[in-house]
Parts: sequence; C-alpha cells; structure tokens
Amino acid sequence: MTSTRREHARDQAVRAAVEQGLLSAAEPVVALLDTAGIRASAAALTSAFAAVTDAPVLHAFAVKACPLVPVLRLLHEAGLGVEVASPGELALARAAGVPPARTVLDSPAKTPAELRQALALGIAVNADNLQELARIDALVASAPTASPLGVRVNPQVGAGTIGALSTATATSKFGVALRDPGAREAVVQAYLDRPWLTRLHTHTGSQGIPLALMAQGVREAYELAEEINTKAGRQQIDTVDIGGGLPVNFASDEETPTHAEYAALLASTVPGLLDGRYALVTEFGRSLLAKHGTVLARVEYTKTSGGRPIAVTHAGVQVATRTVYAPESWPLRILGYDSEGRPRTGEPLVQDVAGPACFAGDLLCTGQALPLLRPGDIVAVPDTGAYYFAHHYAYNSLPRPAVHGFTPTDAGGVAFTTVRRAQTLDEIVAESGGEHPDALVRQPLRESVPGAPMEP
Repeated sequence: MTSTRREHARDQAVRAAVEQGLLSAAEPVVALLDTAGIRASAAALTSAFAAVTDAPVLHAFAVKACPLVPVLRLLHEAGLGVEVASPGELALARAAGVPPARTVLDSPAKTPAELRQALALGIAVNADNLQELARIDALVASAPTASPLGVRVNPQVGAGTIGALSTATATSKFGVALRDPGAREAVVQAYLDRPWLTRLHTHTGSQGIPLALMAQGVREAYELAEEINTKAGRQQIDTVDIGGGLPVNFASDEETPTHAEYAALLASTVPGLLDGRYALVTEFGRSLLAKHGTVLARVEYTKTSGGRPIAVTHAGVQVATRTVYAPESWPLRILGYDSEGRPRTGEPLVQDVAGPACFAGDLLCTGQALPLLRPGDIVAVPDTGAYYFAHHYAYNSLPRPAVHGFTPTDAGGVAFTTVRRAQTLDEIVAESGGEHPDALVRQPLRESVPGAPMEP
C-alpha cells in the first residue's frame, strides 16, 4: 500500500467519522482501523515469504499487538494464525474462530493449567526454559497430545535502541540463554532425550531492533537446529519459529522496512533455513497493524503557557501509554483537521498536544510544528493500530474508546463497522467494585478462620 493511498484513505475516514457522528462532543475520542490496509499487509507478508521459500509457513499474528476479536477474525480470514501469550489471548483467538492447529503458545510463565489446556487442544507450545520442559515431560507422559513442541532459545546477540523490547540480550528473561556456560549442550541433550521435540523458537526483539540483528538471531537458531539434527542422525527439528519484531516507521506514512526486505535479508543471511527442509513460523504483530490504525480526538481547549501554544484533547495516556511515559522511544506524529474533518491548513506553528489526564506528562507530543489548532478541531494520531487504543490504561477512570473499522464504498464514501463499542460509565463503576460498595465498611459476619470460606 502506497503512502499516498494511506493518506487519502485516512483523510476520507476522518471526514466521514465527523459526518456520521462517530466523533462528536458526546464521543470526543475514537479509533479507526483501515480494513483494506490490514488485508494488504497480510497479503504482503504472505507473498514476501512465498518468494523466498517453498516450505510451509505459518504466519502467527502476535495477539498482544491488537487483542480485538474482529481483528483476529479478519487476519484469520486472510490466512494468518495467531501467537498467544496468556489464557486471555487464547480465549480471544478461540472466540475469533482461529483453530488450534494455527495457534502457537509462547509465554515465560505458563501455568500447569495453561500447558494442560494447550496440549489437550493440540496447540503448538514453545517451552521457555528447561524447568518448563520438565513440566511438559510429565504432561506428555500422562496424556497423548498432537501439539507440536519446541524450546525457545535466546541467542544473546545484543540489544536494539529500546532496551525494554530487546529480547536477545545477555540477561534477557526469555528463553534458554545459549551462550551461558553449559546451556547450549543442555539444550542439545534435551532434544536428544525427547524425540517428540520438533521445533526450535527464537525472537530477537521488536521496535528498535535493526534487521541485521534480527537476521543474526535467526541464523543462530538455524545453526543450533542443524547441530541437533546432525547429532540426532535425523531431521528431528522440522520447524523453526523465527518470531517477529519487524520495526515500524513512525516518522511518515512510508512503510519501511517491509516484510519483503526482511525475507530477502533472511534469504541471503540464512539460505539453508529457506531451502525447503524446514517449515517456518513467524510471529509479526506491530508491523501488520500499526500503519492501519488512527486515533481521533477533539480539541476541547487551547491555551498558551510560557509562550508555547497547547491544545488540550481527549486522547492521552489512556490510549498512548508508551508515548506518554517514554516519548523519546515512542514519538508519534500529530495531524490537524478542522471541526468538519478537513485537513487544517496554515503556517506551521510549534505547539504541544496534551491529553485529558491529570498529570503534567500527559502529552501526545511536545514542540511539534502544526497549523495552529483551535477548540473544536480534531487531532489525528496515525500509526496507532498496534499497542495503542487496544491496550487501555484506565488513568482517571477514562473510558475505553470505541473502535471502528472502515472501508471505501463503490460510491466514493466510507462505510464503518463497530469493532468495539465505547465503554460506558456503568461499566467503569462495575469493574471498580460497584457491586460491593460497603465491602470495606460493614462489620464482618464472623471472624475468619484459616481454611474456612469467606463470607460473600
């Protein structure tokens, strides 16, 4: 999808959202998803890997990037599977109709119940560590399973520019650290002792990780797979899960790097992985969704403080948590529109765009050059389709915004469909203990006794 097409689709959607009342004084913040753009990204990912290998590839969308059931259903219909990392994410995937055979479970803290459920369903499981593998041993011995099973390894190839998202550092909490003394030998032996271990998993990191470092991590996993297969005297490992993590360009509408560029780099860096002997699993998330989401918010007030214009809007930390708390790592662009949804024009003026939360750091941007915003105008925050409005942060008990998908119509308009309705105030009260207002002030009916059930 070209940046021009993306910009045109967004401008149309903003105008239509105002005209159709999705964004209003009553609902001053809303999120939009470009469904045609999502389909295009899924197709581009599939074709990128088909161009470099004839082996089967399961593209498992990382549910954490956008845990919305209709999004998972859309991607499933586009041919993708899912990667889940909690019981909640698995429940979302099942609600979306994604079959167990196209589901992968990753997590550094799987409980026995989670593992038991996954093995009963036939979901692929990547053990994070050797203690977990021992737990799986007992479960496999007690009940047959169709689940493909593997181990996650940490190649310890280094960090990117965002430490919190770098998962292949020397001290990462994920996987078995291959360069620690004796660790590689222990992993090899674990496979030789368990003929049913047929997968190997690695993931170098996410935003801020250069493509070359990602490819290096994949190469380390491939070389380990080759070593294990050689020592086993057969191709015991038949599938390598290379994770995801393709970074996203937040500076413009250009989509760079692309999945095709990454696939081509893998073809040149790890050609043996793509020669048809190994099936692949990928776990991309942000790179599939980010460019196709936009948050819209009304400007409620404008002011000047210390000579700096400030536009106070209804979108802040509740939808852009990472940007508010770590703006250097997660800068966002802000686009201005007038009250009717037309792009705001005029001489750019350096200004801040603030959110509604009651702390000074609740800012979508500082010192960004925009045409001067006015009360009633609209700010659009592009590139927010992943890890933004789907991960609500309930500061000040601000409600979750509605999410709508949009597609162009044959008549040149825009059609919307509700992905998630806005949270109501009654729902906020209910999830905040509203059913038990006297729980802490009433006298207990009797003194608690260890092991006895509590009074309702």
